[in-house]
Amino acid sequence: MKKILLCTFLSLFFVYAFSQTRSQTLNSSASINSSLSNLKTDTPAVELRFKYSKGDLYRILSTVNEDVFVNRRYDHKATIVNRVTCEVTDVEKDGSGVHDAVFMTSEDSTSMLSSSALHYGEEYKSVFTRSPKGVYNISDTYFMPTVRDVPSFPDNKVKPGDTWKASGHEGHDLRKHFNIEKPFIVPFEADYKYLGVDPESNLHVINVRYTMKLVSPLSIDEFYLQNVPVTTIGYSDEYIFFDNEKGCIDHYSEVFRILIQTTSGNLFEFSGTAHAEITEFERSNTKDNLASVEKSIKDSGIENVSVKSSDKGLVISLENIKFKADSSLLLDSEKQKLDMIGKILQKFPNNDILVTGHTALAGSKRERQKLSEERAEAVADYFVKEKVRDRYHIFTQGFGAAVPVASNDTEEGMAKNRRVEIIILDK
Repeated sequence: MKKILLCTFLSLFFVYAFSQTRSQTLNSSASINSSLSNLKTDTPAVELRFKYSKGDLYRILSTVNEDVFVNRRYDHKATIVNRVTCEVTDVEKDGSGVHDAVFMTSEDSTSMLSSSALHYGEEYKSVFTRSPKGVYNISDTYFMPTVRDVPSFPDNKVKPGDTWKASGHEGHDLRKHFNIEKPFIVPFEADYKYLGVDPESNLHVINVRYTMKLVSPLSIDEFYLQNVPVTTIGYSDEYIFFDNEKGCIDHYSEVFRILIQTTSGNLFEFSGTAHAEITEFERSNTKDNLASVEKSIKDSGIENVSVKSSDKGLVISLENIKFKADSSLLLDSEKQKLDMIGKILQKFPNNDILVTGHTALAGSKRERQKLSEERAEAVADYFVKEKVRDRYHIFTQGFGAAVPVASNDTEEGMAKNRRVEIIILDK
């Protein structure tokens, strides 16, 4: 009986919280909508479609700023950056594009150091097909992307003011917290409205809103023995700016709120905003770029710097980079090097940057790892401070002494291993 009463109470709370979500989201949407008052609404009807060509390369960078509450108490603020690189490996007869994608998620749960670069998180591979209308075909072995079938376009042409409905779903990765080994699928029906054309960019603007609610079909044993989501509800209000000539999304903005009630009686709330930009991919790792960067470094007179190609992109390696003893504080001489390298990086404005730290084989493994991370962060933060990149387009990784380029048996070799590598990312 207590379990039934608890579920009844939580269900009533969900209804209340959800009504608050919708009110807050609509108020926020009204603010966004006021900035779209110059849209052209006298345009002819148009057929909205995704277009794919074999070999297409593009990158998606989405930034999520959310507040997290546990059992109605504020827990923390999080900034989450999702970086996606996609290649269209094939186009099927119906025009659907087969995508080979790599997803990387970086999360900062403090969000206080707004000038700090973000750590490069774990990568996830995904393969999926998307139709010209926007519908996904994806195996349940892949957890990314989370939101699927948004946007989905109607069969007919649309003119400003037209509306339509389409099914979609979210696939959440709950392996870490709930030991669910497949995507946790939450279906929904989305409401679409075609608003018109932005006269400055010639982009088509679409508003999509959806609510979702899923009550998990658990048996009595599962209900008592597992800490898993039993009720999930949420709301999303999104503005999509679509390039119909290229057949792709240019960018979008979203306001969202998600509530998850678990079988243990806990209530998790995630609310905030998201923004994403989609850019065509520009490869840095070409023979011409390699030669150009090598020449720039030679002409600048920077010492102990080399350039090479890698699977991830073009790598600028700073060997024997100098910090104050046993610290991650850069010497002034190294800052001068970074200023010159920053000018090189600015020649690749559409490519993200990854800074990796490496140490020689000295000290404990834990100490080496910590020092390599801190030194990578010091270099990346310097680039952010000098506005070479903002913190959402530069990432860091530390490898300790795990990836040596020379023997640690000599001072010369150890000097080469004490390095920072700056990678102009291709993927």
